[in-house]
Amino acid sequence: MDFDTNNTTPQREAITFSATGSEYFRIWIVNLLLSIVTLGIYSAWAKVRRNRYFYSSTHLAGSSFEYHGNAVAILKGRIAAVVLIGGYNIAFQISPIVGLIMLVLMMAVLPWLVWKSLQFKLYNTSYRGIRFGFDGSAREAYKYFLWLPILNTFTAGLMTPFLHQRLKRFQHTQSRFGSSNFSFDASVGSFYKTYLLFFALLLAGFLVLIFVVFASVFAAFASNANDVTKAGSIFGAVAALYAWAFIVLPLFLTMIQNLIWNHTRLQQHQFQSQLTWGRTTFVMLTNLLGIVVTLGLFSPFAQVRWLKYRLEATSMLVHGSLDAFVAATGEQVSATGEGMVDLLDFDLSL
Repeated sequence: MDFDTNNTTPQREAITFSATGSEYFRIWIVNLLLSIVTLGIYSAWAKVRRNRYFYSSTHLAGSSFEYHGNAVAILKGRIAAVVLIGGYNIAFQISPIVGLIMLVLMMAVLPWLVWKSLQFKLYNTSYRGIRFGFDGSAREAYKYFLWLPILNTFTAGLMTPFLHQRLKRFQHTQSRFGSSNFSFDASVGSFYKTYLLFFALLLAGFLVLIFVVFASVFAAFASNANDVTKAGSIFGAVAALYAWAFIVLPLFLTMIQNLIWNHTRLQQHQFQSQLTWGRTTFVMLTNLLGIVVTLGLFSPFAQVRWLKYRLEATSMLVHGSLDAFVAATGEQVSATGEGMVDLLDFDLSL
């Protein structure tokens, strides 16, 4: 495909997100109440309402994205998921052998579900009237979502960065906008560096905390302090370990998103992600505090804040014109995978 590249200077097009917590709260509370009243049946329509709101609130170069998912199709997938999961739970009550057979069946079906979910999500997303698509095959899905994860278990997780890189390469290179495929050139080595830095900082912090904090705990017990003081020392030690993990986790999320999107292109158009550790930590921490203090009512506000930060930290360096893309035609894909993977709480966003 040929594009206009007369303008050699790329133009930065920022992604903007216009959704607000108050607007989404009204959608969220209605979705929640109707889903409860209908025993979960309305959840498919709730998903469509939520996605349409978020997609239409996401803007790039003056245009917004659109979501075209069909609630009835998603509901069918969720019903099938309930039957599958219910059968899995009943199977183990019948006998361990039947349960094992059902477990193997679920493992065999899961990669296909993820594959169909990727097809469904991208096909039902459009920008300026042009649909996205996913060209990856079921065979590749089984390789990346079944065989490699199984192999990774025999390496005690040492293959995790390699597996992560291969998964993102599969997702991005097989995704397309119209007839134009995305590309992904982040190396396996860059993923290992990111993981190693994360674990090195996590371990270093834990060692320091164990030495300093647990020394105070030992001192409290050695000095025959009262039970309240001892309990407080133990609680403080555990809280310090969790706090350090919570501080380092945003660093990992920041590095991973920046790594992935800074190595993703759509033809000659380059994506850029500029998340920062400090801001990511602040958003995650305040969201957590807000949810705890409001007993969950802050959840829709937290979702909007997190989405807004991640999206608006991403931009595209555009060479030429985005109008050069031509929509590719394709058949409607089944929504069964979408509904089932959603219910099984799979998240491929990383």
